[in-house]
Amino acid sequence: MSKRVVTVSALAGAALLAGAGAYAFAGETGSTGPEVTRASAVYAAPASGKDGSLTFTARVTDDSGVRGLKVLAWPADLAPAPKAEEMAYVEPATCEPSGAGAARCTYTVRITAAEAADSPKGAWHVAVLASAKDGGRTFAPEAADFTVGG
Repeated sequence: MSKRVVTVSALAGAALLAGAGAYAFAGETGSTGPEVTRASAVYAAPASGKDGSLTFTARVTDDSGVRGLKVLAWPADLAPAPKAEEMAYVEPATCEPSGAGAARCTYTVRITAAEAADSPKGAWHVAVLASAKDGGRTFAPEAADFTVGG
């Protein structure tokens, strides 16, 4: 099973998106890094024989420019939370320039009915790792929160 499937299959069972957060994060403690703002997650459950989807979007800014954004959805009751170094193994969002030093980053993945059936219900977080062209990084383990119902 691919890392993407393992990462995403845990999220796939959502039948209800109870709330999406919009948060801003400055760089990791003691460092300067990109800023992640306007973060949100939207889940559409599979229905009537069609796949569902998970879409995460955020605005990322840095004076040097944005290199990329990695995205990981994880159940809130999973302990401990993911760490920044673990984000190297997850898929990147697609980032499109949106002004000087800014990008709008979007990550979308299809969710099959089988993945949805294997997913836990309850509170979820979306962790992100933003990278700047000058090497700065920002890790936010809870960039967006949502609840998956069943």
